[in-house]
Amino acid sequence: MLSDSYGRVATDLRVSLTDRCNLRCTYCMPPEGLEWLPKPELLTDDELLRLIRVGVTRLGIAEVRFTGGEPLLRRGLPGIIAGTTALSPRPRTALTTNGIGLARTAPALAEAGLDRVNVSLDTLDPVVFEKLARRRRLDDVLEGLSAASEAGLTPVKVNAVLMRDVNDHEAADLLRYCVERGYELRFIEQMPLDAQHGWRRDTMITADEILRRLEADFDLRPADGETRGSAPAELFQVRGLTFPDGREATVGVIGSVTRPFCGACDRVRLTADGQIRNCLFAREESDLRTPLRGGATDDEIAERWTAAVAGKLPGHGIDDPGFLQPARPMSAIGG
Repeated sequence: MLSDSYGRVATDLRVSLTDRCNLRCTYCMPPEGLEWLPKPELLTDDELLRLIRVGVTRLGIAEVRFTGGEPLLRRGLPGIIAGTTALSPRPRTALTTNGIGLARTAPALAEAGLDRVNVSLDTLDPVVFEKLARRRRLDDVLEGLSAASEAGLTPVKVNAVLMRDVNDHEAADLLRYCVERGYELRFIEQMPLDAQHGWRRDTMITADEILRRLEADFDLRPADGETRGSAPAELFQVRGLTFPDGREATVGVIGSVTRPFCGACDRVRLTADGQIRNCLFAREESDLRTPLRGGATDDEIAERWTAAVAGKLPGHGIDDPGFLQPARPMSAIGG
């Protein structure tokens, strides 16, 4: 098991497939993009699958989520998913994507065994989308969401980040849009993971503020029978609204900064270049690529991985006076 000194056990593996992205979202990277990882440094499909296999069959990983950058840019994605879902015990598989290209690839991903998707959607306004993402691709994202639902990659979850004086007026519209189509919406606090290091605690929209904005239009109640556990989202029922299948509508709020869930965190991250990160905000990584390419056995890889997780800190430390943002931006870490 991948356990740390605080009794937490990592069973959820986030696998970054690439640091590249086809958007330039203002809260992630600069307009010109970033210096991408050289191809020789990236894990091959076979190397990724070997590490995933070690995690699942030897270390207790029960869920694998593929992330980026933008994971749909990885050409071997269907094969990586198929190789992962063929493992025994079979892990649950998910994908976090910006949705561009999903309309074309959703059927193949479902056929490969992918269980569900999370799609980023911060606005329904094409002008605001272009301002945030620096690309005119809103229609592609909306088409991708629809295709994912039709392909059975459900429940389709939508991730939205509200930015002050940019899209913060759209909270209610986003919720109505998602509920009408059966998508499960999650609002996420903006985190200090941008490449420009421009994040400021005093300007971010907090979970409390998100809830106040929603409560101006909706009657919210904590979801019945829900315990947060290791789940990042606090779930609320939206009284008076129902999903197309008749269930009472829900909305989630992920307060990673102001309402951290570090004490129950069950996540571990593998970067596209083969580094293990035991926390999204970690400033240190553990190298698996070098021993992997140097002929290490599965047992030796598992031992290194176990040691990397054992040293996990009790929390992300954003509120600590000496907090330093990770050197890598979100696009190079994976969500």
